[in-house]
Amino acid sequence: MERVTNAGTGAGTASLEVSGLAFAYPDGRQALFGVDFSLARGERVALLGPNGAGKTTLVLHLNGILSGGTGTVTVAGLPVGKRHMAEIRRRVGIVFQDPDDQLFMPTVREDVAFGPAAAGLRGPELEERVDRALARVGMAAFEARPPHHLSFGQRRRVAVATVLATEPEILVLDEPSSNLDPASRRELADVLRSLDVTVLMVTHDLPYALELCPRSLILSDGVIVADGPTADLLADDALMRAHRLELPYGFDPRSVPAAPGAPGRP
Repeated sequence: MERVTNAGTGAGTASLEVSGLAFAYPDGRQALFGVDFSLARGERVALLGPNGAGKTTLVLHLNGILSGGTGTVTVAGLPVGKRHMAEIRRRVGIVFQDPDDQLFMPTVREDVAFGPAAAGLRGPELEERVDRALARVGMAAFEARPPHHLSFGQRRRVAVATVLATEPEILVLDEPSSNLDPASRRELADVLRSLDVTVLMVTHDLPYALELCPRSLILSDGVIVADGPTADLLADDALMRAHRLELPYGFDPRSVPAAPGAPGRP
């Protein structure tokens, strides 16, 4: 049996609680087999695992895109289901791997305004919301630009801003460092460290997980097999091999300082 360290938190402070979540696709393929974990408000947590582990299936349950299995998902005390779906989708913001999946308006500002405007925000409150989101990702100077005139790294930060503008409880990032050059990677890391929201980062980039997320979950074959400090999990050679997780050649997680806690946390 794999070592599992329960780093979850009590229900009183939980941003996200997943309990007994199991799901099978219509063709009978079972993707999740009773997933349990919780995230405290303000935590930054990495979700790691090999291809086919069930990571995407799990993420799509967090805002109700997928449903019909067993178990429960609760966001800030609200059960994910039809009754609260609009509020759940506001509270759980997903940033996709390809920013072009999220950017479709003529200008950066219009893209960032789209979500809160669709939710009914108007006037000065909408403008302030957009200004704040753009400032948080360092893209205020680019508000009048067409998104397709930006670099890939800039588009990714704008995609983050489109989600932040809805003021989510949880920010879910799908492979946030993919296709970024070193400078863009650092700029995005600085943005993510500065945020005061709960972050769940789905990634194969293990050094980025170590840099940004004090805690990690390893999902393998539809089950959480390890939950604990990122540095400890990455340094466990047997655990890594058993679940087909590979560090870059020569990278030693023991030589890297542990990720600091999220803002306001130790």
